[in-house]
Order: sequence, then structure tokens, then C-alpha cells
Amino acid sequence: MHDNELEYVGFWARVGATLLDSILLLAITMPPLIAIYGWEYLDPDRTGFFAGPADFVITWVFPAVAVILFWIRKQATPGKMAISARVVDAASGETMTVGQAIGRYFAYVISALPLCLGYIWIAFDPRKQAWHDKLAGTVVVRPMRDDKEPVHFTEA
Repeated sequence: MHDNELEYVGFWARVGATLLDSILLLAITMPPLIAIYGWEYLDPDRTGFFAGPADFVITWVFPAVAVILFWIRKQATPGKMAISARVVDAASGETMTVGQAIGRYFAYVISALPLCLGYIWIAFDPRKQAWHDKLAGTVVVRPMRDDKEPVHFTEA
């Protein structure tokens, strides 16, 4: 697909994709967590950041590995696939590197820390990049739907 057939994906579409991914992730992770730790796992008065080692692996390691693998193999998580969006290298439009994928995932923290300003930035940025996209050198694109400014990659 040529870059003039693509558009940058905006704030609300990306919010919807993230909500879908979050629901899917909860549907996958909650059953084993409840099976291992019981319904007490959901108790808001539970002390400690982690209920145990399985909690750490299921709630932190598994999602990180799954998201990074989806980005590398499919260029998108299931939520982004649902809106025909792909995360690609901002310069070439090609699949991001493993380093970009890992950096992008951990840069989510930077986007979230100052009152989620890094995510809100998508609404105002001409290329619809969140801070984690800028740090990783990525953009989120999809096939052209409206009369929006098409994507132009700098490398051919």
C-alpha cells in the first residue's frame, strides 16, 4: 500500500482500540489470577503490590511480551486490528524493529505520567503521534477513510 493511501489514526480511534485491548487482556488474565489467588485477589483492601510471583508474570510480563510480539508480527494489537490500524516505523512505513517495539512499550509510562498528557498529545499532533510514538520513532496508520492529510514517509 502506498503512503498516499494511508492516514494517521487519531485520538478517539486509538482510545477505542486501547479499550478493546484492555477488555481482551482482562478476559485472558483474570481467570488464571482468580484460579491461583481466589476471589480475594479482587479485594481493594489487599496489601502488597503483587499477590505473588504468578501475579507479576500474568499482569506485567505476559502483557508486555504479548503486545511486543503482536507489534512485531502483525504490526498491531487486536484492538488496532479491529480498526485496520498498524504501528509502523515513522520514517519508512515498515515494521518497527524489536528495539522500537520494546522502547515504545516502556515509553507508555512517559506518556502516562504527566496526567496522560503524552496520550492526549495525539489529538494535537499533525502526525497523531503520542509521546511514546515520538520516542520510538513510530506512527499509527490505516487505510485512507476521509479527506485527511495522507501519510508521507521520509524514506522510500
